[in-house]
Amino acid sequence: MTEQKSYVTPAGYKRLQDEAQRLLRIERPTVVREVSDAAAQGDRSENAEYIYGKKRLREIDSRLRFLDKRLRVLEIIDPETQRGDRVNFGAIVTLESEDGQRKVWQLVGEDESEPSEGRISYKSPLARALSGKQAGDDFSFKRPDGRETEYVVESVVFPKSSG
Repeated sequence: MTEQKSYVTPAGYKRLQDEAQRLLRIERPTVVREVSDAAAQGDRSENAEYIYGKKRLREIDSRLRFLDKRLRVLEIIDPETQRGDRVNFGAIVTLESEDGQRKVWQLVGEDESEPSEGRISYKSPLARALSGKQAGDDFSFKRPDGRETEYVVESVVFPKSSG
């Protein structure tokens, strides 16, 4: 069974790679040392440092397996190479709601979604509703609280290279 491809920006991919390297090269060896030191103290059944360390090692190993699998199925798409005037992966979209509030969202991969930072997954309900829209389009969206809200797409831009 093959996993379905998912998209990610180069920055999002690098963050995941950096996390995996940090866990593998820094955190895991540190915890292994701590567990070894705790085990050398004798009775492991009541040794909190040993018990916690073993639990932490399982968490680290689980996360490393997840990251390894995830990094293999991610397809990197650089938003700076995207063009056009329609909303798709990597687009930075400015929306105005029916009550006049403006919000700016960038459509990114699931692994890099951070709504408080203005980044939402391209698979999120709002991003799916936005897909293919262009500046001037209006649409309604059912919010998580169940209310229907009307939006107007004010602009669709793609990030420009800083170099």
